[in-house]
Amino acid sequence: MVDRRAAEPYAPGSTQSLPLEPLTRNRATPTAPDAHEQGVTRRPVRHFSLLGIVWDDPEAELHGRVQVRTRAADTGTWSGWQDVETHNSDHAADRGTPESTSGRVRGATAPLWVGDSDGVELRVRSQPEKAEAASAHHGTDARNLAAAPPLPYGLRLELVDPGDDAPPPGASADGPRTADLAGQTSTATEASIATEASIATEASAATEASVVNADLAPLDATEIPALNSAETEQEFLALNAGELTEQQRARPYVGPRPRIVTRRGWGANEGLRERGFRYTKKVKAAFVHHTASGNNYRCSQVPSLIRSIYRYHVKSMGWRDIGYNFVIDKCGKIYEGRAGGVARPVLGAHTLGFNSNSMGIAVLGSYGAKKPSSAAVKAIARLTAWKLGLYGMNPRGKTYLKSAGSNLHRKGKKVRLNVISGHRDGFKTSCPGRKLYGKLGSARSKAARYQGR
Repeated sequence: MVDRRAAEPYAPGSTQSLPLEPLTRNRATPTAPDAHEQGVTRRPVRHFSLLGIVWDDPEAELHGRVQVRTRAADTGTWSGWQDVETHNSDHAADRGTPESTSGRVRGATAPLWVGDSDGVELRVRSQPEKAEAASAHHGTDARNLAAAPPLPYGLRLELVDPGDDAPPPGASADGPRTADLAGQTSTATEASIATEASIATEASAATEASVVNADLAPLDATEIPALNSAETEQEFLALNAGELTEQQRARPYVGPRPRIVTRRGWGANEGLRERGFRYTKKVKAAFVHHTASGNNYRCSQVPSLIRSIYRYHVKSMGWRDIGYNFVIDKCGKIYEGRAGGVARPVLGAHTLGFNSNSMGIAVLGSYGAKKPSSAAVKAIARLTAWKLGLYGMNPRGKTYLKSAGSNLHRKGKKVRLNVISGHRDGFKTSCPGRKLYGKLGSARSKAARYQGR
């Protein structure tokens, strides 16, 4: 099979955006399209590795089932139908913040990693919320379909190509969003010839993202090295000289710093994100998530997977940067997420209602039915022991966070939470999956031991 990318100009990642179309006719009015079932008919497309569905109103919810099948680029084989996780509104910036009110934000499903693909077929069917889990695509009867709410307006299928690496100086930050091979026009921006000013801007953004970690690693480092307990304590005391109590100086209770792959290490295109950083006051809690993007990835593919999620969050969903502060893969490797400095209290967009004074850790994969690896659970413990320790927090303890408003806690309520919590503790959601949520007790105990408690 011919690799079509070989004939295309260099693209530091790209997104194809395909509008969904009605797949059936209205049962009551056969000449009218059905508002409850839409999709994309089977077709060839440019190469992509991750997909998701977006829609216009970020407050609207998609109540229904989303299924997709894709064609592997290397073999030409079509996959079976796969489900896409529809509930994703709980991963977002808090309401009323500049990030949520930018006018760019869209509603979206969770992303699904499918690997290098060049064909796609999609179907979306509206269902009453209570019937979603039990109903199969062809098992919803006419009465349930009639009772189901209409699908959100402006549904589009986003097909994300992560690109091969970070863009060279002067390459377009966006990459092409062009028509697919069947001639379907997508909302697109074409790569432009970079001016000296744009080259300088992109270089400045990359430097900006690296400088904030300069106390921990050399400029442009691809990873922040691990330190042992004694080295971590020395670094902690040096960085916080004059701000610690006598008790903190005598016993810091900060876990050894784990190795962390930087944004440069996973090939972040710094020209995609919004410039500058936003911070909260401190880090009192860690919320653990799963990305719900499936478990069919190799650890060697993780940089591409993170670049894809980053592009999906920014270009498709309209966020200022990737939402999570840290990402962990199933092999236990830790990656820097949202830019701003791994040791700093960077404001994320991970737990709607509780992004302030917290951090978000996402484990790559889906953990409703599948157990997380012991390596991933250990990485959660190592990361939280270090990062929470920098702010004097006990991983086995409790803390209070003020809710900014969620479907579980009203705005302004002070909520008592575990210092290491699951996403579902702050928002009514299945995240981080039943199996991963069940491992948080073990992560808390391990993290406390790493801190020497």
